Amino acid sequence: MTEGPRRSRSGAATIEEVARAAGVSRQTVSNVLNAPHRVRTETLERVSTAIRELGYQPDQSARSLRSGARRTIGYLAPVDDPLDPNPLMAGFLEALVDAAGERGQRVLLFRPAPPAADPVAAIDELVAARQVDGLVLADVLTDDPRIAHVARLGVPFASFGRTGPEEPQHWADIANDTAMAVVVRHLAARGHRRIGYLGATEELPWMAARRAGFLAETRRLGLSAAPLPDGSGTAAVRELLRGPDRPTAFATGSDLLALDVYEAVRAEGLAVGPAGVAVTGFYDTPLCRHLHPPLTSVRLPLRAIAAGLMARLLGQVHGEAVPTTGLELPTELVVRASSG
Repeated sequence: MTEGPRRSRSGAATIEEVARAAGVSRQTVSNVLNAPHRVRTETLERVSTAIRELGYQPDQSARSLRSGARRTIGYLAPVDDPLDPNPLMAGFLEALVDAAGERGQRVLLFRPAPPAADPVAAIDELVAARQVDGLVLADVLTDDPRIAHVARLGVPFASFGRTGPEEPQHWADIANDTAMAVVVRHLAARGHRRIGYLGATEELPWMAARRAGFLAETRRLGLSAAPLPDGSGTAAVRELLRGPDRPTAFATGSDLLALDVYEAVRAEGLAVGPAGVAVTGFYDTPLCRHLHPPLTSVRLPLRAIAAGLMARLLGQVHGEAVPTTGLELPTELVVRASSG
């Protein structure tokens, strides 16, 4: 009887056994584990099958010592309320973990320690501990000190949000102004000529871009725009609805802001929808499907954003050529009953 592959004393399969079973070299198996993008698809599938069938488990600690790689990405989690979490960023985290796993990476969440809550100090501590190969940052602000700091350190990073023109362009994002212009065209196509707008603070660059996109497109189409000041809420919307030229539609900068419009419209004895006041949101969070009527909203391609960030980050980690421009991805307007 032919003797099967020899096992190590621990009974676990070895990399040599995987190589023999797949009919490849030991180095090819190593490439499949560490740099699968360098391996032909047919070979990758054959080696992956051998790994599964033999139950091979690579020694992650030994690989880290040899290569210096931790196969772990640090994600500086935005400050949030655990009892009222941001549904968009929760969805982005899910997409990021999946995108990392597909590339053989893990995600380590970290956050600045109170009371100072200094993100730069938190980054320095993590980098000094050599726990991660690179960083993912989100909610990027204008002149964001985190971006400037990691760029000075030379730490591989990628950001969900645009960096400054003089900074590394390792970002993925949407065109917020273009997405809002699509919303305006949608409302105009349904006959709305006077449209209100409710946004959040323009200190947030993505919110500023949405307001700018709204104003530019209403001007281009010759519509009457009624943008409310930053910080406005239900009371301001109600006052606008009582005026002689009340808007027949509202575009908002987020799904939560759309709730303020729903409340104001109903408080004024009007209906949300084609027969009353049309309303749109932004982010297409799960909330949209459960409102009455369901809310039209802009959907972000979170999985594509996460995959793009991982590609740019790992390109830096592996010393590969990295694009010199950011990655701008299209959004989708999901039309529901709130806007016809």
